Amino acid sequence: MKATSVSQFIHVHYRHFNAASLRDASKGYMSHLDRGGQMLVTLAGAMSTAELGLSLSEMIRRDKVHAICCTGANLEEDVFNLVAHNHYERIPHYRELSAHDEQSLLKRHLNRVTDTCIPEEEAMRRVERAVFEEWALAERRGERRFPHEFLYRLLRQETLKAHYQIDPQDSWLYAAAEKDLPMFVPGWEDSTLGNIYAAHCMTKKLRNVHTVRTGVEYMMELAEWYGRVTATQSIGFFQVGGGIAGDFPICVVPMLSQDLRKENVALWGYFCQISDSTTSYGSYSGAVPNEKITWGKLGAETPKFIIESDATIVAPLMFAYVLEW
Repeated sequence: MKATSVSQFIHVHYRHFNAASLRDASKGYMSHLDRGGQMLVTLAGAMSTAELGLSLSEMIRRDKVHAICCTGANLEEDVFNLVAHNHYERIPHYRELSAHDEQSLLKRHLNRVTDTCIPEEEAMRRVERAVFEEWALAERRGERRFPHEFLYRLLRQETLKAHYQIDPQDSWLYAAAEKDLPMFVPGWEDSTLGNIYAAHCMTKKLRNVHTVRTGVEYMMELAEWYGRVTATQSIGFFQVGGGIAGDFPICVVPMLSQDLRKENVALWGYFCQISDSTTSYGSYSGAVPNEKITWGKLGAETPKFIIESDATIVAPLMFAYVLEW
């Protein structure tokens, strides 16, 4: 087969079913940007441990992504990978593991995420020691920051640089910190670092539980950002996976229009969701796009796409398409 670009390959071969949805959604993404729009990307699942930073970081640097809403796990796991990559252990035959095999991994302090084990000491505890100093410093100064702002500080100050085990250009959070990208991390408390923060507050090593700002404050920050940007530009919504990373930010529109009763609130200008969880009763992936119309999140004319496939396959392909455009 003649060598070709990713975008050309997609145009030639991706013609039907989820493949066609991928192609159409990629074209829609570019059309939205070409019209002067911005794009919010949401990250659920284990996309950072899946090393999505290899493609997402360049999307951020090239101004193809303008804000991110992610789980606390995705926020921290990009940094874990940055400082402990060489200590990660891949388990290609993870489907064959017995309960005793899993117990053996626990004894070795290896936390499994599908086919990849995150090493506790080199990743979690290494970052804990560094970020604790930032939490404690902020507490002494009477300062309060969002979870992502503490990690931005670690990266900008190069606190952990001696431990970098991948090129920081392949870290999406590093790229975001360089851009000071707007970031929203709902439910951060259920992440590893969120658990660690709670533990330090319980042991009184940290005495002010409010030093790290909360999800309600993130929603207020999101509302301010959304209103300011949509005064002049449309914002698209690119959702990777389901859950709170997507459910939280998409609600800002009805909150502004129905709860704050603001007039002429702009709807999301583009919507795409990648998920291998089929949308159904009680599905993890949430409502289909048209249902979101009834909640005042999307409009009848909003370009809408669902790609029912593995995000670790689809997202890098779409990002490659956009970057080649």
